[in-house]
Amino acid sequence: MRLSHGILLAAGLSLSSAASAQLLQPKPAAFTRADSLRGNIDSPLRTCYDLNYYHLDVRLDPAKRFLSGSNLFRFTATRDFTRLQFDLFANLTVEKVEYKGKSVPFTREANAVFVTFPQPIKQGNREEFTVYYSGQPTVAERAPWDGGLVYAQDAAGKPWVASACQGVGASIWWPNKDQQADEVDSMLISVTVPKGLKDVSNGRLRKVTTLKDGATRFDWAVRNPINNYDVALNVGDFQYFGDTYQGEKGKLTLDYWVLPENLAKAKKQFAANVKPMLKSMESWFGPYPFYEDGYKLIDAPHLGMEHQSAVAYGNKYLNGYLGHDRSGTGWGDKWDFIIIHESGHEWFGNNITTKDIADMWVHESFTTYSESLFVETMFGKQAGQEYLHGQRRNIQNDKPIIGPYGVNTEGSGDMYDKGANMLNMLRTTINDDAKWRQLLRGLGQTFYHQTVTTAQIINYFNQQTGRDLTPIFDQYLRHASLPVLEMRVEQNQLLARWIADVPGFAMPVRVRTKGGEYQFITPTTRLQPVTLSGATRDNVEVDTFNYYVGVLVE
Repeated sequence: MRLSHGILLAAGLSLSSAASAQLLQPKPAAFTRADSLRGNIDSPLRTCYDLNYYHLDVRLDPAKRFLSGSNLFRFTATRDFTRLQFDLFANLTVEKVEYKGKSVPFTREANAVFVTFPQPIKQGNREEFTVYYSGQPTVAERAPWDGGLVYAQDAAGKPWVASACQGVGASIWWPNKDQQADEVDSMLISVTVPKGLKDVSNGRLRKVTTLKDGATRFDWAVRNPINNYDVALNVGDFQYFGDTYQGEKGKLTLDYWVLPENLAKAKKQFAANVKPMLKSMESWFGPYPFYEDGYKLIDAPHLGMEHQSAVAYGNKYLNGYLGHDRSGTGWGDKWDFIIIHESGHEWFGNNITTKDIADMWVHESFTTYSESLFVETMFGKQAGQEYLHGQRRNIQNDKPIIGPYGVNTEGSGDMYDKGANMLNMLRTTINDDAKWRQLLRGLGQTFYHQTVTTAQIINYFNQQTGRDLTPIFDQYLRHASLPVLEMRVEQNQLLARWIADVPGFAMPVRVRTKGGEYQFITPTTRLQPVTLSGATRDNVEVDTFNYYVGVLVE
């Protein structure tokens, strides 16, 4: 989650504004070889090995902003090879790469590192190598919108440090195969910090060791698959309190790590939000995906991030988004935006992860939509729909939501609010809330702990509904402009068609005459008669509350 602080004006719903949005689209970016090295998930030097396990073992010196240590890569060879790629930002030093107790040669280009092994590694072999490294990782200046380590102090002046690296890449602070397509099956995270500080990372605390120099090492074991940008380092003088939640898969541990000055506020804010959130999310999306690793909230010196089983929290113990309602409806003031949104990513982003960040809409559209479902759970369906409708004020219609593939680039920020409104239109079109809930819960079952593509998600909806919803997804995800419903009344006959970028666009839509009941019509891109008794140019209405479309009545 890296929403903008700013509130953007909503796009208009007229034909002229939709056309204007196309004119305002920025020119395509010029990508470099470094972008391809980072973003190409199909490179043979990456696909030749399937990750099984990491052991990240680092020591942090907050005073010097210095990090040193190692990461063990355990993998299975998918083919015979002698050379592979891992990733680490160029400002960090690779001290050596060790394989079977001996150093092996490596070269660097941009932020990619290429390792050559002394003999071929055979397909099917389970092997491992360890990267030793050190340096001063990039300091994030505006986390979580940029990446790196965040350095701050608590009220007593003690160090308070956190990582945040979504988008820019986890290799900004530790060596790994820095793409989302290949997740490790499990992981051990060992972080050594100065005396008097604690590290809180993903998974469960396995061991705390006091070292001879007085420093303390914290070992955190992650039992579930985890994507690399979720791996988190959180260092501070944290205080702990905990709770449990009786969920769909049994007892879920709730662990909270906060600064001493925030303890009283945290107990109140977390109690008011976490269990209602879990009740809503499990109801709509199925069981929390990481019971084995538990659920944590951790005080962070930035706004927040969806780090798996270790959600970073920095909303200042306020309701809304830093005290403001992004929807402008009043419904967003009644709950803590960061707790609900970032926790929603446990289902979309962490459980279901996209292979390429060009498809990040799967993470952000569903998670933003989960906010309205939370409002619906708490305050009723109408409230949830009003909240969702209000979010349109943040939509820009500036460029496609799906970004270019293979170059580590996301699409438009409209993946949040426009994507959420697209999902609500699908719900409205399906017109069966029980079936809609089954579809959402089925996503978590079908793609449990998997990495996916846009095509897989669309195919799932097509198969489960028995409808070809691809043109709807394509219009909203691959084009900036809205589809426009054009309607005419000629010789007392209502004619309608969709003006859209996608050939064959034929989304069912609700229309009515003023004061009447809504009914569905299914226009195509050809102007054709539709049945709506008593319709005139002046009394026909389109359900623009539930449909985010343009309307042109002639």
